[in-house]
Parts: sequence; C-alpha cells; structure tokens
Amino acid sequence: MAARALASATISFGLVAIPVRLYAAAVSQHVGFHLLHVKCGSRIRYQSYCPVDDEVVPPEQIVKGYEISKGEFVRMSGEELESLEGETSTEIRIAEFVPLATVDPVQFDRSYYLGPDRGGARPYALLHDALVESQKAAVGRYVLRGKESLVLLRAPVAPAPPAVLLHTLYFHDEVRDLAELDLQAAKAKPAERQLALRLIDELSKERFDPEEFEDEYRGRVLAYIRDKARGRAATPPAPKAKRGRVIDLMEALRQSLARGERKDAAARRPPRAAGGPTTGAAASRRRPSVAIAIARRERAGSGRRRRTA
Repeated sequence: MAARALASATISFGLVAIPVRLYAAAVSQHVGFHLLHVKCGSRIRYQSYCPVDDEVVPPEQIVKGYEISKGEFVRMSGEELESLEGETSTEIRIAEFVPLATVDPVQFDRSYYLGPDRGGARPYALLHDALVESQKAAVGRYVLRGKESLVLLRAPVAPAPPAVLLHTLYFHDEVRDLAELDLQAAKAKPAERQLALRLIDELSKERFDPEEFEDEYRGRVLAYIRDKARGRAATPPAPKAKRGRVIDLMEALRQSLARGERKDAAARRPPRAAGGPTTGAAASRRRPSVAIAIARRERAGSGRRRRTA
C-alpha cells in the first residue's frame, strides 16, 4: 500500500522552488490498551465534569484557559486562538545551511519524509545531491497544522535511497539547560579511560543497523495476549532482579573486556557438523528468541493486511 501524503509544500531558498509532499517518517508500534469496567467488561467513557456546579459539561460550554496565577485563568476562544496561528502557507522557507554535525540531536522533535510533487523531481534530486556533497543541512521555517515550526532538512545516511528528510526542531528555550542538572565534576583516571576505550573498541561497528534490534517487550506482550485469548497463557515470569551498584569501576571494565574476549574465542571455534546437536549458549546465539520471532510474524502479518487493504 503506497504511503499517504500528509500535506503538500514548496521548499524555497533564493529563487529556487521545489514542490514536495510530506510523509510520516515513523509510526509508533507500542501496544495500546483500553480501560474496561471490571464488572461487565465494557469500555470506560470519560465525561467533562464541573465540581463547582456538580454537573457534566457539554463540549459547546467548554473554553480553553491559560493559568497566569494559582486558580486564575485567561480564557481563550477558538476564534482567538485561530487568529493567532501562523499565516497559512505551504512554503518551507530555508534561511541558512549549516554543517549537520553542529545540530545536537536533542533539538529533534518529529521526523517526516519529503517526496517530490508533480514537476519537482529534478530540483528535488538537485537539492538532495547538493546536501550530500556539501555535507550540510538546511534550516528554515514551516507552518504545520497552524503552528510555525523550526525545521531542518537533510539527506539520509547512505546507502539509503536519495531522499530528503524534514525534522521539526525544538526552539532553544524548549530544551532544558544542562546547568539545571547536578553534574558532579569527577575525573576519570588515565587507566580507566584506556580500559573504557578498549571496551568501546570491542563493541564498535562501522555503522548502526536498526534491523539488528527488535522490540522484545512488545513481542512478549503480544504473545502473552494471544495465548491468553486462546485460554492457554502461562503465569508471567517474575521480573528480573535489578543489578547492584558498580563499586569497583576498574574491575567492572576488566570483566566486561574478559567477557568480550570469551565471546570472540567461542565465535572462532569451528562450527559443528551438519545435523549435530546444538545446545546451551551456542543454541541461544543461533536461534532467535520466541519474542523476536513473534514480533517478526506480527509485522509480517500487518504488512500483508496493509497490502490487501
């Protein structure tokens, strides 16, 4: 099933205008639950209740209010709020280009894909290639759902297809100042830093591959729900005990390195003959967990449903 565009827009900088379409870049797959009445199993419905007048308030009698002091509000009607929204526009106005490395990821809010609209294929490809070759990102403004947002446009990390991504950014006063945190000025010893660097080396890869990581919690929950619906759910296992505090940092680093060396040694052992039994740790390395397998089946099933929709 083809992706559905959320909006149409035009990227503009200088005299360049690129017609594009906006698509959601990610959709949360968290497990959602409804609230039910234990007695009859029906869904709970919420009502707007005024404790002063002791009555349920209908929607047409509700207005928004901004609290300026304890219990004192400034009322705002829908018309007033609408008049204060940003000027209706489909233009993504680029103000400047900056090195992507200078933008802290803490500024990122939401992510969207931009695709070329009718007549925009060539300038869209040109913008993508220019962002890749310059290794820069574009910063600008865009009115999205009535609210003007600070946005950043960038090319995705290779080997992704030649696309342009749009990220809405938090404004500077929306990001918490690190000075508010209690950051103790402790210094690591040179020997500790060397061990930490060795451990980072052991765990390093050339690039991040998101497909190596599965939502195991979601898989466990969905598997348990399905089994419970079929009347054969086992008692959920007790939660794992929390790890104790690390007292000796050097010893913890040494043990982590030693564990990595043992894994490397096991990986270098010749494989068992075909058809031979596989048990223990080797079996757990080769066989995906039940939760991961269930999660994959769930995604495959949802994909088939979308294609047939």
